[in-house]
Amino acid sequence: MKKQNLVWILIFTVLAAGGLLWYFSLGHGVGTVAVVSVNGEQLERIDLSKVRKAYDLDITTEYGHNIVHVEPGAISVSEADCPDQICVFQGKLTGSGIPIICMPHRLVIEIEGGDLDA
Repeated sequence: MKKQNLVWILIFTVLAAGGLLWYFSLGHGVGTVAVVSVNGEQLERIDLSKVRKAYDLDITTEYGHNIVHVEPGAISVSEADCPDQICVFQGKLTGSGIPIICMPHRLVIEIEGGDLDA
C-alpha cells in the first residue's frame, strides 16, 4: 500500500510541475511595464511589450552615469561608471521579480505587472 501512495504522489508532482511550466510559458506571471527610477523618483515607464526597436537611455544624475538598454521584452544596464558594476553584470530583466539596482547611483529598474510583485 505504501508503494502505491508513493506512485500517486510522484504522478501528482510531475503533473503539477508540468502545469506550472505550461502556465508560465504562456507568459502569465510576467510583467511588461519597466519602471526606471533614481533616488525614488520615477524617470521612465516603458511598456516592454510595445518596444519594437532597441534603444538606449542615457541617465546622468548627481550620483553618476548609467546607460540603460531597452529592447523588445527586456531591459538592462549596459554601462555604468560605478566601481562595482553589479547592475551591469545582472543582465537582462524580462519579468517581475528581482529588480536591477545600482546602489551607488540610486538607480532602480523593476518590472510591474504579472502575478509576482517585485
